[in-house]
Amino acid sequence: MPSDQPAWVLTRREMIGARIREARLYANLSQLELGTRVGVDHKTIHRIEYGISDPGLGLLIQIAHAVDRPLAELVK
Repeated sequence: MPSDQPAWVLTRREMIGARIREARLYANLSQLELGTRVGVDHKTIHRIEYGISDPGLGLLIQIAHAVDRPLAELVK
């Protein structure tokens, strides 16, 4: 499925996803547990962590809260 976004946007999304994954693992949460905390299923968490899905600001804020990290740290 081709994307209409520039390559640098996709790269940034993958980097943010990797930071979310790292924070989730540090918080000792599974994708299922994180998804339950923020109100989405584990497949959505997987897609975010691997840069497939573009999470909205509201979901990013919820994820940051669930893993006890500042939002800025996840999206820097």
